[in-house]
Amino acid sequence: MANAFYQVPQPSNEPILNYRSGSPERKALKAALAAYKKEAHDLPMYINGAWVSTSNKVAIHPPHEKKHVLAHFSKGDSSHVHAAIDAALGAQAAWERMPWQDRAAVFLKAADLISGPYRARMNAATMLGQSKNVYQAEIDCVAELADFLRFNVQYMTEIYQQQPNSSPTVWNRMEYRPLEGFVFAITPFNFTAIAGNLPAAPAMMGNVVVWKPAETQIFAAKLVMEIFHEAGLPAGVINLIYTDGPMAGDIVFSHADFAGLHFTGSTKVFQALWGLIGKNISKYRSYPRIVGETGGKDFVVAHPSADATQVAVALARGAFEYQGQKCSAASRAYIPQSLWPAVKEKLVADMATFKMGSVEDFSNFINAVIDERSFDKISGYLAQAKKDEGVEIIAGGNCDKSEGYFVEPTVIVVKDPHYRTMEEEIFGPVLTIYVYPDAEFDTMLDQVDSTSPYALTGSIFARERSVINYVTDKLSNAAGNFYINDKPTGAVVGQQPFGGARGSGTNDKAGSVLNLYRWISPRTIKENFVTPTDYRYPFLEEA
Repeated sequence: MANAFYQVPQPSNEPILNYRSGSPERKALKAALAAYKKEAHDLPMYINGAWVSTSNKVAIHPPHEKKHVLAHFSKGDSSHVHAAIDAALGAQAAWERMPWQDRAAVFLKAADLISGPYRARMNAATMLGQSKNVYQAEIDCVAELADFLRFNVQYMTEIYQQQPNSSPTVWNRMEYRPLEGFVFAITPFNFTAIAGNLPAAPAMMGNVVVWKPAETQIFAAKLVMEIFHEAGLPAGVINLIYTDGPMAGDIVFSHADFAGLHFTGSTKVFQALWGLIGKNISKYRSYPRIVGETGGKDFVVAHPSADATQVAVALARGAFEYQGQKCSAASRAYIPQSLWPAVKEKLVADMATFKMGSVEDFSNFINAVIDERSFDKISGYLAQAKKDEGVEIIAGGNCDKSEGYFVEPTVIVVKDPHYRTMEEEIFGPVLTIYVYPDAEFDTMLDQVDSTSPYALTGSIFARERSVINYVTDKLSNAAGNFYINDKPTGAVVGQQPFGGARGSGTNDKAGSVLNLYRWISPRTIKENFVTPTDYRYPFLEEA
């Protein structure tokens, strides 16, 4: 790689703006929200550097205001999947040979656009399309996405600097090639940052990408693609399509040039895609890379020595920010009997102050869940919990979808630590608590480790260092991101690389150098400056 040791700007985490009343950022955001609400927007696909519209228009509604039409996206068909693949493969040769500094410049510029002139629009699009309050949007679609892009450039330079040793008369070097073929990025609704990073990370390393976002995130995804375009991304490098998932999968996963899957979504879908890739393995030019982050059933464990107020606040934030629609959200908690009365009092009191409603009212802490399907699933769990013995709802429990998909933040207390809401991923504002006898702390830890097939995030609250050390060791495989005296959400790029194992994914740590290694295929080059001219070694000489 030319100029492999060229220094790039050192990344630092993007500051979070406060959006206080009267602040410039709040005024700009209010204007952006109003502009988006003024008229329905058209959202074309992006294939081979061109915006592509179809006659099949699908309406997008804010989850908190389902009667309002925010936009229409152009639904694609199989021809658009084929066109996106062809465009990616057509761009591959030029893009992978482009000097890495120029590839880096595209994404560094995109980061500055996101955190600068596009900041208000990015926040407004994510707030309206995904029903996020201003703080949840700001930490996601601006700060985290900008951090992903900037830190990944730094990690890329660190990879390129790793070179082998050379012996006398020999020069060894390592060439970090992109994968041979195209990468398929499938992105979720809940984080615009993830939606932007999954196609961008492989592309930064010289790969070409077909990107299919969740339909419920298209409003912001299209804006991310606009920013990549403005930042100078060449045509065909990333192609954005809005098509049926199974249909796209059938085409992509049977293509000889399929080289990798970058996925965030449900465990069942990921397992199905892995199975399909395995079934088609003999068709591929090379063995595809499979990188996925899926679900979680994330825990909070409180030791009797913990501070009750700290535990209660961590539960309120960890379980209910963004309506619990985070893979890392606290969804099960284990509280000792001695601590439970104080934790309960504080948690229920705080929840009574939660305001729920539209994202356009900045005083609302809680907004809507993403769509009717999610609403119906969550409300079904709550309806059943109200009927079951040994189950008590101590806060929330009500749902209303007359105006938007609103589910009250709900706390369920169970007598059975294996009750279904302690084990099954709900992906909504539902926290289930098991109150354990203080003397059964060790037994309870075994339950924490074995209850769920997931291993994404978890946290321990305790004052005693010996307890913290013991639990950290005992639950070493229960969470890929483990928190001590903190909620299990809020991983920051460059500080807490994110990912879990077991049923939660491949643990390739988005936002770290480990993830970028998955998108390269190294080539070792040995050059001999003094080439031998005789096959005989010294040991063959006669005495």
